[in-house]
Amino acid sequence: MSECVECDICVVGAGMVGAATALQAARQGWRVVMWERQAPVQMAHRLGMGIRTVALSPASLALLASLDIVPVGASMTAMHVWEELGTATLRFDAGDLQLPELGRIVENDVLVAALWRHLTNEAGIEVRLAPEIETLQAESERVILRGDDLAVAARLVIAADGGRSRVRTLLGGETRRWQTGHAALATVVSTTRPHAGVAHQRFLREGPVALLPGTQPNLAAVVWSQPPAQAQARRTLDDTAFCTALTRATESVLGAITACDERLVFPLVQHLADEAVPHPRIALVGDALRVLHPLAGMGVNLGFEDVSGLGRALEGGGDPGASGRLEAFARRRQVRSRTLVELMAGFRDVYAWETPGRTWLRNAGIRLVDSLPALKRQIMREALGLGPVARAMR
Repeated sequence: MSECVECDICVVGAGMVGAATALQAARQGWRVVMWERQAPVQMAHRLGMGIRTVALSPASLALLASLDIVPVGASMTAMHVWEELGTATLRFDAGDLQLPELGRIVENDVLVAALWRHLTNEAGIEVRLAPEIETLQAESERVILRGDDLAVAARLVIAADGGRSRVRTLLGGETRRWQTGHAALATVVSTTRPHAGVAHQRFLREGPVALLPGTQPNLAAVVWSQPPAQAQARRTLDDTAFCTALTRATESVLGAITACDERLVFPLVQHLADEAVPHPRIALVGDALRVLHPLAGMGVNLGFEDVSGLGRALEGGGDPGASGRLEAFARRRQVRSRTLVELMAGFRDVYAWETPGRTWLRNAGIRLVDSLPALKRQIMREALGLGPVARAMR
């Protein structure tokens, strides 16, 4: 018979969002068990920078700072957006909001390693490395999770176990999916011009390509959204041919691309669970709740918004899974998630317009936004998690 551990809160999944959730809960005085299949491993990379990165917003950086974590990465002070079919451009600058940066590009494995150092040293957290959860039993007073050699009885389970959430699946939770018709190609490249803290994103007929500031002046993280067949074809190009193709696709905005790391390709499917709190004692956060297109780089930032919202809901002790305690949290996160998933789907549709009339209309709209500083500042505030709507939905 497997060992049974009792706790106030069991967090399933110790990625960025799950680890932050566990740390915050422990700091609030809850007894926390972290269920994860394996400890993170940092990999060596050809150009010295990890291929998988996140663009952390000021709101996310503030949350991490409250947990005594200051992520090391590349400061992003501006963003330049333009497209293949038209001449209109958008530029967003941190100075317009009197901020030192719009965000920070951080390597996934570096941030996870920093969070794990805190997890393993936090007195209120018991980290358990165990195989996948096999059964879930949701009762009125607790939830029991069982695996091969571990069972956990918790008054509240927080599922932070990714887009293929085992907790959500065992509970029978439904998700709505939006097919994007795209895959993402990710890598790190070396450029002849320094990025100077500016992120560049160009909308091509086939999908957007982004060059994000890297950890060195002449390194950039690449996320290129495109049809799956093209992504696979570009993944198998020799390095010289790929660098030439990327230089052309980005109009040499950072000069020539001179070298690249391994290229990773993964499918892009947006999804949203029907409920953020499918049971009074089970909450979904991060990718377990929703997965966004990387178009706006908001995925992990929404996850950290979940963490902030949970923190407020769980203040004050008592029973973390008491009836009604998470209702307001669930309502706000569901509305926020649905709005952004549908917004990303809408952006993709608008940038797929190729007819002359629609192209002109899109360019006219971009020029209008760029010519209205107050509107542009408000768009930036909301995108960075600092606007009134973003704050109200946490």
